[in-house]
Amino acid sequence: MITQKYLDELTYEVIGSAIEVHKFMGRGLLESVYHQCLVEELKHRNINFITEMKVPVIYK
Repeated sequence: MITQKYLDELTYEVIGSAIEVHKFMGRGLLESVYHQCLVEELKHRNINFITEMKVPVIYK
């Protein structure tokens, strides 16, 4: 069962990962650069994730 405490800790780690990437890489780079760095940071912190999932979209 997923508890609120688990979600809070996970959120803290994910936001911390994003902050770490931004601190290290700085600003002004392409999104794809930050994406790849965040992938590496999440792996380093042993956070399981899925990236670039396909989402079905219906337009008009």
